Amino acid sequence: MNLFRTRSISSLLTVASEKGLRKTLGAADLVLFGIGCIIGTGIFVLTGVAAAKFAGPGIMLSFVLSGLACVFAALAYAELAAMVPVAGSAYTYSYAALGEVVAWIVGWDLVLEYSVGSSAVAAGWSAYMVGLLKAGGINLPHALTAVPADGGIINLPAVFIVLFLTFLLVRGTRESATVNKVLVIIKLAAVFIFLALAVPKVNPANWSPFLPYGFSGVATGAAIIFFAYIGFDAVATAAEETRNPNRDLPIGIIGSLVVCTLLYIAVAAVLTGVVPYTQLDNAEPVAYALRAIGFNIGSALVATGAIAGITTVLLVLMYGQSRIFFVMSRDGLLPSAISKVHPRFGTPYAITIIAGVAVALISGLLPIGLIAELTNIGTLFAFVLTSLGVLVLRYTRPDLPRPFRCPAVKLVAPLAVISCTYLMINLPWETWVRFIAWAAIGIFVYLFYGYKHSLLNK
Repeated sequence: MNLFRTRSISSLLTVASEKGLRKTLGAADLVLFGIGCIIGTGIFVLTGVAAAKFAGPGIMLSFVLSGLACVFAALAYAELAAMVPVAGSAYTYSYAALGEVVAWIVGWDLVLEYSVGSSAVAAGWSAYMVGLLKAGGINLPHALTAVPADGGIINLPAVFIVLFLTFLLVRGTRESATVNKVLVIIKLAAVFIFLALAVPKVNPANWSPFLPYGFSGVATGAAIIFFAYIGFDAVATAAEETRNPNRDLPIGIIGSLVVCTLLYIAVAAVLTGVVPYTQLDNAEPVAYALRAIGFNIGSALVATGAIAGITTVLLVLMYGQSRIFFVMSRDGLLPSAISKVHPRFGTPYAITIIAGVAVALISGLLPIGLIAELTNIGTLFAFVLTSLGVLVLRYTRPDLPRPFRCPAVKLVAPLAVISCTYLMINLPWETWVRFIAWAAIGIFVYLFYGYKHSLLNK
């Protein structure tokens, strides 16, 4: 049994050309996909939770720490995405560089990242929608807007938005990208409205103490809000549907990351400057902060923008999730029936529907804190292996054409591994236990199904 057998890049490209998806996306679409996925829950939801519980005003440093880790990983991603423009992101890269069993583990973790991450975002969307309706005099029953752990029956708004976006993704990638563009414009407007209204109200006294939980709190906060940065990975999953992937993928990955990191730091600084960090432990901290300083209308506008923004995050995460499942199925590691492409819409409709229903159930029944932490550890693990994959291919296949080359790869790739591993170590031990349990289930599935049905056996 050869668990570390690899797929050649030429075979990956051949399969993608024969059984691939329609190429409809350009560089602008990819940048907006990245912004659509990165700017959302991280600003509108997790910033307040991480500040209140872990970092205090030092949440600004948490975003810097997470951002640096992502920059290193993004440069590695950009090189591999341009070399191997095939759906699957880190899963596909690992298959080419590190072997099938490693690729399976990465793919299994990406399933965790996108499925559970989508559920966390859906929960945040629900909180903002319920708050906006409440401001308009419409009070939804607690039993239908809260998960059982919070005293409810089911988070129905979260279930609704997931099923609606599932329908949209089945209809087509081009249509989904158009909706994403409109919603990204709305949410960026919401971010700038918040900054314009709140900056004059910043009270520097709220930044003291700056590190109430010490630097360990900053590190833990960075590990928690790392969830906010996984959008550039979603850009890589769109490789197979990009018209000029060699040029456009690096632009989409790096461009969206730089823009969003600057916005994150600015919002974190202003948010903790206008209200004490201890008051931010809620599901809508940005809207809450504006209400606290007397901008009720501004709060409603930001809440509306937040809903649009979180919708784009959810849309892109669910898109990435379906593409990971699709390529794993196409490679034989999952049942081939789920990789069917719709004859009219050109989308992997079967797995999109299956995954959408699963996300709807998770978001309707599980609490957001648990969900976000599980997403982070899966993402960080994938980043570590992708960065290792860049180094391996530089030594094993130096002859391969590289439309984009990671600068100073002998320094950048190890820094990506070290920084992402450091953030993993700072996650709660309960998260590690759940992650290891999930990985063990994945190994079992691979040994008893994936290995036997792999295309490499044919």
